[in-house]
Amino acid sequence: MNRTLRPLARRAQGTPPPRILAQRARFSAPTTASLSPRWLSDLKTRIGKCILFGLDGAQTGEAGAILHEVNAHWRDMLAGSEGFLTGKDRWGLYRQQVQWGEMDSMVRRTADAHAGVDFVIGHVNNVTYNRWAESARVNWGMNFAAVDVEHRDEWRALVTPTEIGMILRSIRTDYKFPIKFPDRVTVLHKLRTKPEADTDHFILDVLILSELHRRVAARCVEDIVIYDYRAAKKSAMKPFMVEMLKRTFEQQEQAKEKYGNKALDLIRRVQELEKSSWDRPDAKEDFGNANP
Repeated sequence: MNRTLRPLARRAQGTPPPRILAQRARFSAPTTASLSPRWLSDLKTRIGKCILFGLDGAQTGEAGAILHEVNAHWRDMLAGSEGFLTGKDRWGLYRQQVQWGEMDSMVRRTADAHAGVDFVIGHVNNVTYNRWAESARVNWGMNFAAVDVEHRDEWRALVTPTEIGMILRSIRTDYKFPIKFPDRVTVLHKLRTKPEADTDHFILDVLILSELHRRVAARCVEDIVIYDYRAAKKSAMKPFMVEMLKRTFEQQEQAKEKYGNKALDLIRRVQELEKSSWDRPDAKEDFGNANP
């Protein structure tokens, strides 16, 4: 008996399964996604303009309150609004000291040999960003051992080639600006999607923050595979991992909403400060009084 076989439909290479696409659609983009990458530092500049123009007592108090919130919670505003968990028990690296030897050095010579000595300029070697990301990822996984005490030993074993482990399959790094000595970096990870029972790999987004500039210095994307060292092949996550990472993803979504709303509120307050000072229709700049 002759039968006509229909070819199986194939997804385009690199296209996620429909289940994953549907899951991604359910979760909204960060509130701050449409803002300038420097929106937080721009807020401080805008407040400075208001102060230079001249503020009354109430306005000065409001400007001070906004600046205090920005300075005290800048990591929450930048990273938390994107869904990164910024609590102490979630840090991958926190205020890691940048070392002089991590930089690529370039020597610039003075035009006049008698004017002075040569001096060195440079920035952190690009490979160092990846090392920070990998070290932070290990710490990110180890942090679960402190939260999930019942499975503490199993979480710790994930970084050893003994049973089930997490292996880095690939990493992509987008450099935003060069980090130079002296500085410190904070590195955070977040799950891109909520894991399922049959998950054998997942994507982590990485944020590398410059503490000196209080800006995003680099973003990485890590593709992580669950690997069974005993069977020498990929493996699905264990149930305790799926449950913990699901909870973590939900916490990320809550943080994104919480700090996204706080970020929008800060922007609104700065806009109101501007409209009540230099941007009001009858605004006149306060040049002070030169008379004694």
